Amino acid sequence: MLIDAHIHLDQYKDVEIPSLLEEVEALIAVSMQLSSCQKTLNLAKVYPKVKAAFGFHPEQPLPSEIEEKALFDWIRSHSDEMIAVGEVGLPYYLRQEQVLDVRPYEALLERFIVLAKELDKPIVLHAVYEDATVVCELLEKHQLRQAHFHWFKGDEAVVKRMIQQGYFISVTPDALYEEEIQQLIQIYPIELMMVETDGPWPFEGPFTNKPTSPWMIHSTIEVIAAIKGLSIQEAAQIITQNTTNFYRL
Repeated sequence: MLIDAHIHLDQYKDVEIPSLLEEVEALIAVSMQLSSCQKTLNLAKVYPKVKAAFGFHPEQPLPSEIEEKALFDWIRSHSDEMIAVGEVGLPYYLRQEQVLDVRPYEALLERFIVLAKELDKPIVLHAVYEDATVVCELLEKHQLRQAHFHWFKGDEAVVKRMIQQGYFISVTPDALYEEEIQQLIQIYPIELMMVETDGPWPFEGPFTNKPTSPWMIHSTIEVIAAIKGLSIQEAAQIITQNTTNFYRL
């Protein structure tokens, strides 16, 4: 039984959730904003396999000061019911669509990093390409080592920096058809690797027109095993143990 290290469970229909959970030992359910955090918490209370992370997804307009304070206050008051701060990060894809001042997003992310440090929780990061360098600088500034870069993509320099710092990445089912991800798997130590779906985000290749579900991570494990020269069972055991240890499950 594997662990889906990153999924937006609150975005699935309630009737779909029990069958999704049958496919995994546990899953890390991340949140988008306060209402998402609240729904994720409710799911975690109903389903023991659901491990909740609370945060604010960066690919959306920033919260107002009042909204941010309400979110941070709520997270602090429910810190015993969460296993991580997340999903948080920087708006890479939003910047491809519009002119955006990224500095307020960086400031918000830094406040989340400080919060994770304060609460002694891992942090789940949305940070790809050049944004990952900025995030590394903030993590190093606050000496936060328990960092998980989900669905990561970046150049060799930042990959090397992340490996040196012991930051984790998680690999999605696009490993089956994206050469960029396959190259990353080859470089990154399996000891710093997890698998995820980022569901309900859809995938292509063999998953075209199929609803995203945790069963897909079995295929991801097979790709990782082949690239790393391991048996599927060996790769699965290492990656599951990585996730268990990182999230203190």
